Amino acid sequence: MTETLLTHQESAFAWLDITSPTVAELQAVAAQYDLPDSLVRDCLEPTHLPKFEATHGLSFVILRVFNPPKTNEADTIQELSTKIAVFYAADYLITVHRLPHPVLNELKRVARAPGQECNTPAEVAFHLVRYALNSYMQPALTLTRELDDYEAEIFLKQEVPNALQGLYFLKRKASAAKQLLLLTRDILTMLRRQLATSVTDDTLLQDTQDLQVKVETMYQQLDGGATNLMNLYLSLSSQRTNEAMRVLTVFSAFFLPLTFIAGIYGMNFNYMPELTWKLGYPVSILSMVVISVGIYVWFKRKGWI
Repeated sequence: MTETLLTHQESAFAWLDITSPTVAELQAVAAQYDLPDSLVRDCLEPTHLPKFEATHGLSFVILRVFNPPKTNEADTIQELSTKIAVFYAADYLITVHRLPHPVLNELKRVARAPGQECNTPAEVAFHLVRYALNSYMQPALTLTRELDDYEAEIFLKQEVPNALQGLYFLKRKASAAKQLLLLTRDILTMLRRQLATSVTDDTLLQDTQDLQVKVETMYQQLDGGATNLMNLYLSLSSQRTNEAMRVLTVFSAFFLPLTFIAGIYGMNFNYMPELTWKLGYPVSILSMVVISVGIYVWFKRKGWI
């Protein structure tokens, strides 16, 4: 669906918004505005990463806006985010996206008012970058709470079912978001250079830069925290296995000499004098008790039990 959000009569530039375009629709718009074929192909690619490209007075931006996943197992870039492509020059702006974004109508309202923050297409693109960065904030807070819950469960409970799987998907989400934010940083840098001469008050530019640093730092901490917690979970699991093996080893150490004695006197050879000895049975039992007590005392001194 193609919609004209702004015309030259309403603003200093025309704004064309395209939602879920077909190839034919986008090619028709490309022919009308003389858009390069390579940029149109990038626009149609659903998994394309964020990028900024400027050529012959035309600037092209691809943004990835965080899209809440439908399942907890969603961990790919396409599952976690949706794409907004922006073509803009001095007198027109074209936005292409698959899902609706209410921020576009808000920016359209601001652009209609003279003297506001969206007087040029570059400024609108800058606000869209800010919108994309803000979309990562709430998911980061949600993932942080999930990470804290996993940490408490791992330390306070003996068995945590599916903790490793949950941490794996959490790490995948954080890693994917971190990659997108790193690429968005480059877009923000290029847009700040474009707006450096036209914007007199750079407070918004600096605030957006601070926002980008904040969100990127949050996902870096999430990625590192999930990795550390996964390693800790594996270490604790290994420790529990070692404790079980130690108990089995202690039992084996007690029963091995006892089994040896029972095996010797269970062979029933004809010439074994102990078989006819009246004290043979009590001496064997006493030997087993003495050996067991000796092993216990030795283990106790070593601190193994």
